[in-house]
Amino acid sequence: MTQIMASKNKMKIIPQIKIAAKGLRTHKSRSALTILGIVIGIMAIIMVMAIGKGAEDLILDQIRGMGSRTLSVEPGRMPQGLSDFAEVYTESLKDREVKALSNPNNIRGNNEIAPFVYLNATVSYGNEKMRTMIEGANRLWMDILDVEPEEGTMFTDTDVKQMARVAVIGSNVKEELFGDSEAIGKRIKIKNINVKVIGVLPPTGVKMMMNIDDIITMPYTTVQKVLMGISHYHAILIEAETEEMVPGIVEDIKATLREMHGITDPDKDDFHVGTMEDAMEIIGSVTSVLTLLLIAVAAISLLVGGIGIMNIMLVSVTERTREIGLRKAIGATRTDIISQFLIESVILTILGGIIGIIIGAAFTWLIGFGIREFGGFVSWRFFFPMSAVALGVGVAAAVGLVFGLYPARQASKKSPIEALRYE
Repeated sequence: MTQIMASKNKMKIIPQIKIAAKGLRTHKSRSALTILGIVIGIMAIIMVMAIGKGAEDLILDQIRGMGSRTLSVEPGRMPQGLSDFAEVYTESLKDREVKALSNPNNIRGNNEIAPFVYLNATVSYGNEKMRTMIEGANRLWMDILDVEPEEGTMFTDTDVKQMARVAVIGSNVKEELFGDSEAIGKRIKIKNINVKVIGVLPPTGVKMMMNIDDIITMPYTTVQKVLMGISHYHAILIEAETEEMVPGIVEDIKATLREMHGITDPDKDDFHVGTMEDAMEIIGSVTSVLTLLLIAVAAISLLVGGIGIMNIMLVSVTERTREIGLRKAIGATRTDIISQFLIESVILTILGGIIGIIIGAAFTWLIGFGIREFGGFVSWRFFFPMSAVALGVGVAAAVGLVFGLYPARQASKKSPIEALRYE
């Protein structure tokens, strides 16, 4: 009995799909304009989910590039809101903190440490000028970035101790200031101070969310004392001896700095310690929330598209009043009429969903290509999550059902006698 009923339903649905398709083909322009809102909405959802996933993976890859053994100690408490960002610029990390964190009696293990400072400044050579970031670090920073000069050498610990006025420049800096000329041994000017170029990095692209090709790296003592005239650091990087020691080292750092700064209440810390695991967790949460918000915004266009479909279907019901009356007169039930108009609505939205998915995927690939080629993010990968496809088709079908139901019910309520008299 169940098989017979299923067979009958199938026999009803197939003619209804043919009738619906014929009705949509009769008004091609109107059908195309009707699905445009759905196309835009689905396309936006596909692009947001794909680009959001690509951005999240890119950022996480950049963070992973620092290594799981790397910790960052920064001034100010961890920002919890916009009002807390001023805390980041406190001067709580100085030479005595560096010495304390370098002491094995305070911090377990044989760890490497790298004080870090930076500034944005104008750099010149002859008549050529450019504004870029100047990083003050030591050898550990370059090891973390995993880059080596392709010309010249890296500065040494002796250069750091002597506040040597030397620099290793990125490939874009070399191109901007020297062109095809030799850069090694030449002196560039930063804040009216002559600095000797001793190394040029190979084209590297973006690492740690910084374009290494545009950056100049110098001994941190030189940047701190000579260029900036300050006594504090913007960060202290620590590379743990082993990954397993990281949680214990974090606790050692907190205990050491709290004792040095006379802090008994952890809520009043004037520093914060970050690990790669913490950073990845925060980034994952932030990108997920942003993606959901953007999907919600994109869904508004789907709502507008759904309302457009409802309006068009109501117009279609009015135009086809005589057709509805004729079908009812020869035996069509209310269910048949509702099914016909619902099928038309669903066909429109699913067709819009498929087109939106295709266009969204194409635009996502083009955007990814532009980011890789012109943005310097060579590790950007194209993502086309199947969850976005499922969401797109599902939402499109749901929109068709929801916004097609009212016109379909209105059509089914028409009296066959009145419908046949309609002019």
